[in-house]
Amino acid sequence: MNFIMDISSLKKALFNPAIYPDHPNDIQFGETHISLLFFTGKHVYKLKKPMNFGFLDFTTLEKRKYFCEQEVKLNLRLSPKIYLGVVAITEDKGQISFNGGGKTIEYAVWMKQIPEDLLMDKLLQKGEVTPEMIQKVSEKLVHFYSTADTNEIIKSFAKPERVKQDTDENFEQTEKYIDRAILKEAYEWIKNRTNRFLKNQEKLFERRIAEGRIRDCHGDLRLEHIFWGDEISIFDCIEFNERFRYTDVAADIAFLAMDIDYQGREDLNPYLINTYINGSGDRDLLEILDFYKCYRAYVRGKVESFRLDDPNIPEEEKREALKRAQKYFDLAYRYSQKF
Repeated sequence: MNFIMDISSLKKALFNPAIYPDHPNDIQFGETHISLLFFTGKHVYKLKKPMNFGFLDFTTLEKRKYFCEQEVKLNLRLSPKIYLGVVAITEDKGQISFNGGGKTIEYAVWMKQIPEDLLMDKLLQKGEVTPEMIQKVSEKLVHFYSTADTNEIIKSFAKPERVKQDTDENFEQTEKYIDRAILKEAYEWIKNRTNRFLKNQEKLFERRIAEGRIRDCHGDLRLEHIFWGDEISIFDCIEFNERFRYTDVAADIAFLAMDIDYQGREDLNPYLINTYINGSGDRDLLEILDFYKCYRAYVRGKVESFRLDDPNIPEEEKREALKRAQKYFDLAYRYSQKF
């Protein structure tokens, strides 16, 4: 069975509650640009689309199996109770089942379904996130980074010339959005400040590498990926490209700090940053944090800008994406004044 040819029939089969082990009453469906998600009420089955974006390649069944396994393995680090394993989707005489007989036609990440109203972005919007909660998250991150993998290959990703490859890519990919999503003056300013920082702060980058601050991190550390349950779970890390995870811990924390700023709750960030510095002893963090906050805000602005060129997105959604892109780029410009 060719998944690309039969994606619609597979989707249709997976809407049948009878094939699921927990026998749900109905199936809810969700979709991202790289995943199909089927919700039973108790569990989530997450399939990877057969896509190739360059930085991500899910084009073969073997690759999708591998990255399903990677997703579970990596997310168990911070979400041991959410990620349950990888299941095979099988077909036997026209019947689709999970871990059944016959031929394996697809793989899915098997997860516990969590109540979305306990995600920290939702809690923040309701005004229910306290400084103490942010401190608890920060304490979890102190432990995580202290035990996360590091080696010479991982460390090499934080060399300034390597970081410059990523920032150059960002500027090249956003040139077409100048005076649409980002003002030309802001674009030139951020680009110049970024290049100057990378050139003038080589010793800072080298010191952080020498001090073991470069780790196998989360890569997508945002409020919507933090679940405030019986224990804090931080899920949905980047599994598909090591380049986005092998980074300075400051770049990971900067993502969360930037997201908090974006949500208009800058007052919470001292609890995140000070708790982390006190717990980790990472005094240099403040010297590089604004640089990485600028980088993270710029990347989010770029991602939202890409939506403007997607023919499948309605005009109203594009208008909202443009507003978000402008807000992220404004934030990046603000951070770039600080380094």
